Amino acid sequence: MKISKQEAEHYMWGGVCDGWHLVKTQGLSVIQERMPAGAAEIRHYHEVSRQFFYVLQGRLTLEVEGEVAVLGVQEGLEVAPHRPHQARNDSLEDVEFLVISQPTTRGDRIDLNE
Repeated sequence: MKISKQEAEHYMWGGVCDGWHLVKTQGLSVIQERMPAGAAEIRHYHEVSRQFFYVLQGRLTLEVEGEVAVLGVQEGLEVAPHRPHQARNDSLEDVEFLVISQPTTRGDRIDLNE
């Protein structure tokens, strides 16, 4: 079945960020996210889930185990389980990206207090 963010289940996170569930199953999650300038998620890791971040628009800063990568349009980065990471928008414009998780991250997130 065809899906777009206009028809997808929407949610907000971090008070200012948007997410749209494009695929939402136990085995696979595909979320399109929008993160405004200056926004960041909490550094965390997943015990089971493997994730792939792929930028659609803007620039996404992704810190994984202390290494920083700045991803531009049509660039992505895989994050294996047990690797602490944080996505943030250090730019002055919104960033939109896909987060593909296998299996889903529901109940599999450990936030880090640093």
